[in-house]
This record gives sequence, structure tokens and C-alpha cells, in this order.
Amino acid sequence: MKIFPAIDIKDKKCVRLIKGDFDTKTEYEMSPIEQAGKYKDHGFKNLHIIDLDGALTGETVNIDIVKEIISKFDFKIEIGGGVRKLESIDKYINAGAEKVILGSSAIKDKNFLKEACSKFPNKIALGLDEKDGYLSVAGWKENSNQLTLDFLKEVNDYGISRLIYTDINRDGMKTSPNFEETAKVAEISNCPVIISGGVSSIDDVKKAKNINKNIEGIIVGKAIYDGDIKLDELTKEIDA
Repeated sequence: MKIFPAIDIKDKKCVRLIKGDFDTKTEYEMSPIEQAGKYKDHGFKNLHIIDLDGALTGETVNIDIVKEIISKFDFKIEIGGGVRKLESIDKYINAGAEKVILGSSAIKDKNFLKEACSKFPNKIALGLDEKDGYLSVAGWKENSNQLTLDFLKEVNDYGISRLIYTDINRDGMKTSPNFEETAKVAEISNCPVIISGGVSSIDDVKKAKNINKNIEGIIVGKAIYDGDIKLDELTKEIDA
């Protein structure tokens, strides 16, 4: 089980949102660089980064921070947030990112997703952000009117290298992930799946290990920042 501690960057600070709502933003004292160093000191190898400024602008706003984290700490990073151009994907890959996450841009334009997977083999992760069975786009503000499982079936053969499934209703709520829906996604998906949204305790991480062999890992965010999960106990669950 790969464990991805999360860093969400806004205005060069670590923040957490509830259900993706910028009005619920909590800022933390530690800078993204300091937080990454803390994760490295505890033995983590993977990192999930979202550029919230990028999500708002469609640009690689915080790429210098991403570069510094990769060069200093040698993490395997998946990075997302407003990636809408092939040029942005290229920038992140050149910066050393292992995976670049496409969300709204891929859901709104399947051809963009297909082209990205073709041009950057084994580098594209698809973020499936779901609310009540339907995919959400535009920073989770809009319903795409596309059922998650139907969309996945349509793009399953594009060459996506990783899926990140998030139940928006649980994100930042610490009410446990939606394991049932994640399992359905993992059963259909041609690529490994990462669980995201709602991790509340170490028990959630342990449970994730036994759901489906196609589940590659889990993202842990707010529960770390709020102290509900201690990094020492989380590192004991790392497999890779």
C-alpha cells in the first residue's frame, strides 16, 4: 500500500479545504517545503500535491515549490490542480513529477486525455471526483452530468496509468472514505486506483489494504494536519 501524504498549496502556504470549498480554507503554519521535509524525515516515499492556485488559474503557479520539493527530498510526486494544457504536463514532468493528475480538463475533453496519455506514457493520472455518483468539474463547483462508472468505461483503454477516486461529500470531513464506491471503480479500472477523501483514522488506512488488489494506495490529508493520525503510526503501514 502506497501512502500519499497530501500537500495543498495556496498562496505559498499549506492549506486544507472541506469538500473543495475555498471559503472553508484552513491555513497551516508550516510551509509546503517544511511539510515535505517532515514527511521525508518519517520515511514517506510518495507525495500528493495539489496546486490550488493552479486550479483557479489554469497555470503552473507553484511549479518552483514543486521543483524544490522534488530536488530536495527525492519524492515520487503526483501533482495536479488546473492542468489544462500539454505544455503544463511537460513542465511538471521536466520538473521531476512521477505522475501528472488531470481532472476537469480530461472529463470535459476526452480527446485531451487521450492525447496526453499518448504523448506522456505512464505519466498521466486521472482524477475522478464524484458527488452522488456523478463526476464534478471546475473545482467541484459543477456537475458534469456524467456518471463516474460510465465515463471510466469510455476512457479505460486510453492508457491512463493511475486513477484517483475522491468522494467529494467526504473530502476534508474525516468520515472515512467511500470504500464501497472505490471498490466498484477498482473492479472496472484497467489501471491501479488511489483512494482519496475522508480518511479519519489509521483504521481507514488498514482497511484500504484489504478492499481490492487493484487499489494501489491512499491519500491522507486533513487527518494528519489535525493530529488524528500520527505520522509514526502511518509510516508503519507503508509497503512501497
